[in-house]
Parts: sequence; C-alpha cells; structure tokens
Amino acid sequence: MLKEEMSGFDIAAVTLEINRKVGGFRVDNIYQINSKTLLLNLHDKDGVRYSIILESGKRVHVTYYEVKKPLKPTGFCMALRKYLRNGVVEKVQQPSFERIVEFLILSRGREYRLVVEIFGGGNIILVDSNGKILHALSYRKMRDRHIIMGEMYHYPPQTGIDPRNLRREELDILTNHGQVEVIKVLAKFLGIGGFYAEEVLFRSEVPKNKLCVCLSKKDLDSIFEVLKTLLSLLQNGCFEPCIFVDENGSWIDVAPFCLRKYLGFKCLKFDDFNKALDEFYMKTSIKRQVDTVKVASEKELSKLNRILREQEATLNESKQKSELYKKIGDSIYIHLNDLQLLLERIMKEKRDGKDWREISKTLEKEKRESRIPAIFYESLNPKTIELEVSVEGNSFSLDLRSSVQKNAAKYYEMAKREEKRAEGALKSIELTRKQIERAYIMEAEKVKETSEIPNISRKRMWYEKFRWFHSSEGFLVIGGRDESTNESIIKKYLEPNDMVFHAEVQGAPFVVVKTRGATPSEQTVKEASQFAASYSSAWKKGVSAVDVYWVRPEQVSKTPPSGEYLPRGSFMIYGTKNYVKGENLEVAIGLLMKGLMFYVIGGPIKAIADQTDVYVTIVPGKMNSGNLAKQIRKKLAEMLPEDVQENVFKLPLEEIQRFLPAGGGNIK
Repeated sequence: MLKEEMSGFDIAAVTLEINRKVGGFRVDNIYQINSKTLLLNLHDKDGVRYSIILESGKRVHVTYYEVKKPLKPTGFCMALRKYLRNGVVEKVQQPSFERIVEFLILSRGREYRLVVEIFGGGNIILVDSNGKILHALSYRKMRDRHIIMGEMYHYPPQTGIDPRNLRREELDILTNHGQVEVIKVLAKFLGIGGFYAEEVLFRSEVPKNKLCVCLSKKDLDSIFEVLKTLLSLLQNGCFEPCIFVDENGSWIDVAPFCLRKYLGFKCLKFDDFNKALDEFYMKTSIKRQVDTVKVASEKELSKLNRILREQEATLNESKQKSELYKKIGDSIYIHLNDLQLLLERIMKEKRDGKDWREISKTLEKEKRESRIPAIFYESLNPKTIELEVSVEGNSFSLDLRSSVQKNAAKYYEMAKREEKRAEGALKSIELTRKQIERAYIMEAEKVKETSEIPNISRKRMWYEKFRWFHSSEGFLVIGGRDESTNESIIKKYLEPNDMVFHAEVQGAPFVVVKTRGATPSEQTVKEASQFAASYSSAWKKGVSAVDVYWVRPEQVSKTPPSGEYLPRGSFMIYGTKNYVKGENLEVAIGLLMKGLMFYVIGGPIKAIADQTDVYVTIVPGKMNSGNLAKQIRKKLAEMLPEDVQENVFKLPLEEIQRFLPAGGGNIK
C-alpha cells in the first residue's frame, strides 16, 4: 500500500535534520501552493537558501525542486507573512512524538509557533507567545478542543505514551490486555501506529498476532530493546534513508532507516532523509495526479463514446425509416387505383350506415377469397379513422379522410424529415468524433504536463544578488543593482587587491573585479569596463558608448569633502583615475548547461562567448524588458537541438531579465 502521510518516527527524523539545516535562518517568504500546502522559503546571512514544504495532514520536509508559486497570495498566506517574514527560525520540534511539527520563530522581538498537524484532516496553525491562536488554515470545533481564532491552542489528546520516555517496567502493562493481539495494543499504547508496531515486533521476533496474555518476560525485554535501538538511531541522527520499491517498480514507502518488513523489496538509499522524502512525495504525487487526469479523461471519453453510439444508432434508424417511407410512397403510387378504390369503398359503406365491424368482416372475407382491392386490407382503426394495409411486404396506415395521393405525399414528407435527421446525426457524429480525438490529445498533453518533474531548485551563489559575470580569465566581477547593493559591494565585499570600475555618468553602478591577489590582464579590464558602461544609466538614454575609469580600493571613500553629503550608494573617489575611453554598450545573454539543466549567464560578449556558443547580443533599444526576454529565450532555444528546446522555454523570463540593463533594448 502506498504511503500517504508521515509517521511519528518519520517526523522525529525529519525535525532533527531540518533543525540542523535551518536553525538560525530567516524567513524569506511564505507561499500557499494549494488549499493544504505552504512553501516556507528561508535564507541565512551567507545567502544559503532552503525551501520547506508544509502539507497539512501529510508531510513536512525540505524540497529541492522548483515549486510553482501562485501569483496572488491567500488571506492566510498574507497573515503569516505579516507575522513571520524576516523572523528567525529558532527551533523545529516534535511535541511528545506526536504527528505534529512546530516551527519556533522569533520575529520582531516576539516568539511564534507555526504548528503543522499531520493527522486526521490536518491543519496549519499560527500561535502567539501566549499560546493563543492567531490564524489557522481551517477553523473547527471538536469534541476535545477547538481551533478558533483568539482561543488557546491545545494539542490533541495524546494517542499513547511518548516512547522516548518509556521505562521497561511500563511495558508489563501489555500483559493485562488478555486475549487481544499484541500489535493492536502496542500500536495504541505507544502511539506509533500499526506499521511501526509491526516493525518493532518483527525485529523482536515476537509474532504480531500473539495474545498479550501470552507475552513472556523475554518477549517484553526484546520489544523494549528494539524500541531503544530504533529511538537511539532517531535521537542520534544515525539514518539510512530508504525508498522501498515493489516488484512492479512502484514506490510504496519511505523511511529514515531500512525496515525489516521490506526485506524482499528493492531499496533506494539516500544520504539525507529530507531528500528521500522529497523524491518520494514528488514522484508519488505526480503519479497520483497522472492517475487523476487519466480517470477524468476516461470518464469524459466514456461519456463521448456513449453519445457517439447513440448518434450512430439515430443515424441508422433515420436511414432505415427514410428508405421505408420512400418505399411506402412508391408502393402507394404503384397501386394507386386499387388503394383509392379501397378507401372510397370503405368510406361509402360507412356513409351508407354500416358500422366498422361489419365493414371489416366483409373485407376480411373478400381478402380470403383474394379479391382486389381487399387483398391489401389488414385492419381498421375506428378511433384514428385509419386503414392498415399491407403492400409488397410492407404494412402501413392510410388516413381514410385523405386521398391516396395525400397519404403518399405524407410518407414522402416523412422520408425527407428522416433524411434531414440523418444529416443532422451525421454532422453530430463528425463533431463527436472530433471531440473524442481532441479528448485523447488533451489527455496526452495533460498527462505529459502533469508527469513532468519540476526542475531542481538551483542554489544561488552569494554574488548572484548583484550583477555579475566571470571574465575570460576567470575573475569574478560584481556590480550593484541599486543604491543598496552599491553600498553593500563597497562596504562588505571590497578587498585590498580588488579593482573598482565606474562609468563616467551619473547613475552608474560600482563594479568590482575580485582579483584574489592576482593581476588581471587588459582583457579583463576591458570586459569590466564594458560591463560598467552597459549597466549604467547611459543604456537607458540610448547612448552607444561611454568613458569608464578604474581605481584601487584605497581610493574609494565614504567620507565627503567638508560640508557635503553622500547619499546611500555613493562614494568619493580620490587620486588618479585610470580611464578606458569610449566603451561600447553591449551585453551578451547566453546559456550554460549543467547536467540536464540550463542556466542563464550574461555580461560582456567576449566573456560570455568564452563560456558558451549559445548566446545573443543586445544593444540599447526600445523593446521593453518582458518582450525582449521572450525574444532572447526564443533565439537561444532555436540555437539548440529540438529535443532540448522545450527545456529552454521552461526557463522563467525573470532569469533572463536579471541580466538585462535597465531600459529598453534590441537584439543585435
């Protein structure tokens, strides 16, 4: 059976790992992915980032995949951002071995608890330092507690004693449960669920269906020792994370260590339990979504096929009726005189005072004698004033109040109606067949779309918050994006042997070549100069070239001349400036491929061309950032083989826009 939600053992392991990873990290942002799932983005002072999936009633773990975020946050998401954004994660814990994960977050001098309940229907609750509920994913009143805004938050009644605090003598109580199987009592007594209770008994070599009254001291000692071993592995972080695969190749379970229950199964091992959980839930959720798409598609196709069968039946019926009515009309005209004579005789006899029964008897007698026109007679219907006749093997009715010609015309008209009905049915069939064909195509597209595994989220380097590139010689070059990053580059990242570049225009970033004590050549100086020029305000003004100078770190100062003030992001330059005259404004945007993923890079043409053949050059122009990014992505994709172009189109436009200078541009 496919694993759905995490167990107490899983939560104990994952909280330990998450604590080690994100303790002291700040809350960067919070997103609500769907009605039950949050994404918690965290970062530390060095720019290391982690994303944590919180799915109520199911799971909590770090995710290494790019999760699609909704454009508009929900009210619950906005509330969490208000209280928690930029707060520090102090601790991640599991209370009393329950299926609950708590994030203790210090924000604006106050401590909050973000509680994720992974049992029942699940819930996510924000609790203040006094224990009051501030917000919840879902509010409800229950028999033993309420999740209501403003009320005190209480844990659910404990399902069993915390196995981490279990004493050996407490296990003796199991024998008091008489004729009940040990697995049922152990699961409830320790609150570990039937699955892990079975694992404990399996390792203890105690049959799971053994009656409690029959448990020996040796059995209880063995159970206690196994529990201690498993809990010791959890508490010390001695994990061997595994995903278990059945004989059909289906992933069925994930655990922090190998389980005896799955000895006969294939085992995929990981060095990180969060990674194992991430892989397991990503793949199984995709499979579940694909199955949902297929079920919905099969339901729609079944409905369309039923409609098609009904339409085909209508078409066949209309064709048959049309042919029959034409044949009847033709038969009437072939035997026009005889049938007219028969109708006139019947109506005359009726006017002469004979009743219908008497007329019928006379006609039946003459029919037996094979007399014309009585041989065509079948019956009379006094209520409808109709004569039933049989001509050339076809039985049909004639209206005694109308002429034979009018009766024939009626059948021809009925044939035409059936022809039109058949034409309509044929058009409907064609439409339905197209709908079926489209449904198959849509199913294939949806399955393909749903089954696509998201890209693994790339960890950004510290310098990626700035403008940056690597020169042809491998030197890292960074530049400011705004006043704040300008200030940060000079104050935090400038080292004694670095080189500082600045375009000779107002509104230009400081650009720093990180030399690490080496001496850059003229090529790196030229590339850094072009970089400084291209990302200056000269680009927006449509200037084609601008002068750039460079200085040493000691020439850059935050101290202005007496009586003057330097705004944020501005610095004074003292001493001799080294000029690079008339540097052209051009930027190359290219793609690097690492593994199966593409990465966008940008900077001076020579530096980018030395790293990849897949790049385009842009110059100042009038096309806005969004449209220009689309054009660049399209051009880059066209430079690659068709089988990988789709991966390029998956790249967010923002990844390209990060390398575009402020202002319009055109592809050269």
